[in-house]
Amino acid sequence: MALPCFQSSRYAFSSCITILCLFLVQSHIASSVLLLNLKNHHNHPNHRTPLLRGNQTSCALFMGTWVRDDSNPIYQAESCSIIDPQFNCQMYGRPDTDYLKYSWRPANCELPRFNGLDFLMKLRGKKVMFVGDSLGRNQWESLLCLISATVPETATQMIRGDPLSTFKYLEYAVTVSFYKAPYLVDIDAVQGRRVLKLEDISGNGNAWKDVDLLSFNTGHWWSHQGSLQGWDYMEWGGTLYQDMDRLVAMERGMRTWARWVDKNVDTSRTRVFFQSISPTHYNPTEWNAGATILGATILTTKTCYGETLPTSGGTTYPGAYTDQMKVVEEVINEMSSPPYLLDITMLSEMRKDAHPSIYSGDLSPGQRANPDHSADCSHWCLPGLPDTWNQLFYTALFF
Repeated sequence: MALPCFQSSRYAFSSCITILCLFLVQSHIASSVLLLNLKNHHNHPNHRTPLLRGNQTSCALFMGTWVRDDSNPIYQAESCSIIDPQFNCQMYGRPDTDYLKYSWRPANCELPRFNGLDFLMKLRGKKVMFVGDSLGRNQWESLLCLISATVPETATQMIRGDPLSTFKYLEYAVTVSFYKAPYLVDIDAVQGRRVLKLEDISGNGNAWKDVDLLSFNTGHWWSHQGSLQGWDYMEWGGTLYQDMDRLVAMERGMRTWARWVDKNVDTSRTRVFFQSISPTHYNPTEWNAGATILGATILTTKTCYGETLPTSGGTTYPGAYTDQMKVVEEVINEMSSPPYLLDITMLSEMRKDAHPSIYSGDLSPGQRANPDHSADCSHWCLPGLPDTWNQLFYTALFF
């Protein structure tokens, strides 16, 4: 049963918004209607964008609002030992907890609650792998914590490594892995120098074969410079470059990845996801923080430090990652077998409150005393926002 709101004319669309608002204040959608609506959505060819389109038949998963939900979080940090220190905000002294009490509500449906037992049973005997940078690791650890909260007694095995770490659920023969590849394409050591191979992905790609469910991400590392830069040279067309336009480099690397997926992934047996760009919150002018005096905004912070509430949303990609998202969408749309775009950018942009800030195990006491220069406004606390990413991941997989 689809909502009667998505007709072609502008007048019908305007009318449907009114109907939709009335609908949302009524009782919760029955589960059978929810499941049917979500199935209809994921069969629709326009599901890869977050914008609410007139011809979309059902649920716009990535358009909505954050609502207070005191049933969150699903797990506690102390009950999930897999969480890395850099994401473990409560362990490292974050004093507030309201950021844990929000749920994502799409504009015209309700998300099913994540069920770890259901996840394991439906993926029995399968291999799941997250591939990308530390934001992918953020999501991987969140998923492990969510599963463990539902299935706490099942036998598990953890194998940590670099670049591959694997968590096994022995009773269900399910493996959930993380493969570190921040650029997706290969980095080789050549005469003691790190060379980013924009046209080569064979080394990394060998580890991704025979996986049943792949989730990729990249983005942040392409803009890193100085000591944070992960390479010494880029190679393209047989020539080494000390640098090049970073968006051009990212597009070239992503096209190499796209060709690998189209050539090597059998989509009849393997599901492929791509997680959109995760936003940062280092510039408070993006969310208009501060007091207004005589018409001028006086900023009270230079980072996400001290932020405790979400912002309201919008309908365009925010901040510095607009151009990167254009690259992602252009490359994916030109693939012969495009992955499902888990479009978390805008809903994450609203969560300026959900970063580790200074409450990260990666920071020294001296760094914590200087949040303007040390706050982590890139990664996300666990429990926290990545749990919603995985709720959306779970929904896209099974509903």
